[in-house]
Amino acid sequence: MNDLIGVSYDTLIPNNVDLSSDRRVLKALEKWHPGYINWWNDMGPSGFQESLVYLRTAVSVDPKGWAKFDYVKMPEYRWGVLLAPQAEDRKIPCGEHYGEAAWQEVPGEYRAMLRRLVVIQGDTEPASVEQQRHLGKTAPSLYDMRNLFQVNVEEGRHLWAMVYLLHKYFGADGRDEADDLLRRTSGSEEAPRMLGAFNEATPDWLSFFMFTYFTDRDGKLQLESLAQSGFDPLSRTCRFMLTEEAHHMFVGETGVGRTIQRTCEAMKAAGIDDPYDIDRVRALGVIDLPTIQKKANVHYSLSLDLFGSEISSNAATAFNAGIKGRFQEVRIDDDHQLTTATYPVIEFENGKITTREAPALTAINMRLRDDYVRDASGGLKRWNALIKKTGVEFEVKLPHQGFNREIGTFAGAHVTPDGDVVSADVWQSRRAEWLPTKADGDFIQSLMKPVWEAGQYASWIAPPRIGIDNKPGEFEYVQIHMA
Repeated sequence: MNDLIGVSYDTLIPNNVDLSSDRRVLKALEKWHPGYINWWNDMGPSGFQESLVYLRTAVSVDPKGWAKFDYVKMPEYRWGVLLAPQAEDRKIPCGEHYGEAAWQEVPGEYRAMLRRLVVIQGDTEPASVEQQRHLGKTAPSLYDMRNLFQVNVEEGRHLWAMVYLLHKYFGADGRDEADDLLRRTSGSEEAPRMLGAFNEATPDWLSFFMFTYFTDRDGKLQLESLAQSGFDPLSRTCRFMLTEEAHHMFVGETGVGRTIQRTCEAMKAAGIDDPYDIDRVRALGVIDLPTIQKKANVHYSLSLDLFGSEISSNAATAFNAGIKGRFQEVRIDDDHQLTTATYPVIEFENGKITTREAPALTAINMRLRDDYVRDASGGLKRWNALIKKTGVEFEVKLPHQGFNREIGTFAGAHVTPDGDVVSADVWQSRRAEWLPTKADGDFIQSLMKPVWEAGQYASWIAPPRIGIDNKPGEFEYVQIHMA
């Protein structure tokens, strides 16, 4: 039944992995389920657990049509275990096992490494739900509230995806790790989430849109790499997760785009040509473009840190083992073993930014980060096209990769968004030009007033071009019943 495209609903946990015939794993997941529901009620969207939300739920893994839309209370959402269809005769696409049959069970020598990768990926999923749990109360529209909750429930499903792998393939250690995924919480001093970006607050909706654009895009790149894994169940799990992840990045890109559009329209209507006339622009009840740029700067730099050090023996080991490939590994035209290949790596040494050729095997993280930068630039082109269309002179840019970094070669370096190396004093004196200040945060927070009438939108954001599931503008995406 592993090849089934449809999803079975004959157990507490919807699945297409024939859980009914795997009593050990089914019982373990059913035992884990109450703790998950408790976590969701405690740490999920605050105040909206009784509301009916127009959500999509996976009913298939067929890319031609895999979801249905309907109203559901979030705690009653049918979270499930879904793997993409098994590819016949799939081979390991990289490393020293290149060309061998993909593994259906965990190879003993790679057990610890695989478990670590699954746990790290799993830890990010509930973290973002925790970071965003209060945003519903300041939603700028029911459309946006619904999109937030859709992202939240699907991050919850992605947690289930990793927990299934831990229970199915990693025995007692996996069960302990699955329990720990509910023990850690974002921002906790005692038990924080594993990666730094997932312990940051998400205080406002612009932060949420930036997070889903930049940080969920890191998730896309990581999932694409894990989808290349020689461990076939992990590959299949990540391939379906990518189907859902696309909507999360859509929410981010269009959310930022609609914020930019509304700002430019308001400026044009008020006859304001200078985007740096910040007080006048803010008086219109919109977010000025320089502040939007600063928010992009901070979320982009946090997301770059998620790729780790440019040179990494751990990444090389995972690639060589066939556990984790490169972005779209099967499309790369090389030997997929990297025994003699090199790759250009950016470095910061003795106060200077240089580039050198390094062994491609140890530069896996650098290559993945370069792929990310290329992928992230696409949305900026579309944002800038919106600005240009209104006649406002401004361009949103990705800052230099060395700006505001805490991980890797640039950790602690004083690099401007334009890529200039400056002294610590100069960097600190100009910090407020490049990164959001408390005053910026306070202003954005002042705009975070809830708008919960169907078809209405807050002053700072434009309506979407098309509704979710092609619904009309007045559609009531959330029927609110405050808990």
